[in-house]
Amino acid sequence: MNSIPAFLESLNEWGISFYTGVPDSLLSGVSAYLSKKVDDSRHVIAANEGGAVGLAIGYHLATGQIPLVYLQNSGLGNTINPLLSLADSEVYSIPMVLLIGWRGQPGHKDEPQHKKQGRVQNQILAAMEIPYLVLEKGKTNCLEDVKNLVQLAREKKIPVALVCEKDFFQSEAEEAVAKKPAFELTREEAIGIVAESISDAVFVSTTGKASRELVEMRARNNQGSQRDFLTVGGMGHCSQIALGVSLFSDKTVVCLDGDGAILMHLGSLPIIGSRAPKKFIHVMLNNGCHESVGGQETVALKYDFSAIAKAFSYGQTFQVQTKQALQEALSAAKKSCADQKGPIFIEILVLPGSRSELGRPKQTPQENKNGFMEFLKGN
Repeated sequence: MNSIPAFLESLNEWGISFYTGVPDSLLSGVSAYLSKKVDDSRHVIAANEGGAVGLAIGYHLATGQIPLVYLQNSGLGNTINPLLSLADSEVYSIPMVLLIGWRGQPGHKDEPQHKKQGRVQNQILAAMEIPYLVLEKGKTNCLEDVKNLVQLAREKKIPVALVCEKDFFQSEAEEAVAKKPAFELTREEAIGIVAESISDAVFVSTTGKASRELVEMRARNNQGSQRDFLTVGGMGHCSQIALGVSLFSDKTVVCLDGDGAILMHLGSLPIIGSRAPKKFIHVMLNNGCHESVGGQETVALKYDFSAIAKAFSYGQTFQVQTKQALQEALSAAKKSCADQKGPIFIEILVLPGSRSELGRPKQTPQENKNGFMEFLKGN
């Protein structure tokens, strides 16, 4: 396996010293190393992958240098618009290096949401006419090829891509970089309180560990999971799925969202506020980090999202960090839904971390979808 410091030092020698992107589990050592060892002026964790490309373009415009954008391949779709309509050689011709974690690589076991992306990823890059190099696990003599690709980006003034297989990089034993806040509740405890307090609602939960914890909570309590839709992919889109359900169902809808997901598509909040779904409870589980992919810090704990939601026309908003305050907020939210005075926003400040034995959904996505749709029709 390849050393992360040595790899990044080589990039630095070739003129690459600015990094931006969205953390990825396959590249968690890279983003953790950057967050700990690289000055903030040269490393920005972006809200989403398209935004990272925008940051990279701005960096090149200001310096003339080549930036590096890191991402999981599930975020490749977010980059397509700025890559093709701005960075492409037929538009502004902006050189940059994309470092892409290859989830769902054919022949490797992975979650359902990664399989198609992993299979078609290189075809997408080829269709976009972006030259790419696969960083193969176990291959340690690839630096000359990487150097040649960087040189191609510089000479042609084009984006290029490094597609990183799992375990290409040696583990550097970097720990999660987010500071651990002194809050009372874990995310799992908060989800349990919400689900038990609003037992007659349907739930739409965000990608990552929140959905897994909801599934396990239902199993422990011998509750059916038909009332829950698990947004296993599409980070940041959970709230709009929940809004779509709420606009065409008379049920109370609870959206379990995460701080990284809300930041990724913050514009979803004013859409919810403007449509004013009357029985909609938007729960933000804010632990201030991208926990599922390595614990890298988000900016979410620096801002009061309940105030942001209020500015976006949510009817009632709360920021809580204790069990008692959460229960009081949920009681008020239930009354508002009964009176059809939604939407309601509850930001819960929670501890990062999860159980090591946390399981994964046993249902397939299609089974989850079918059960949820039957529940909506039948109750």
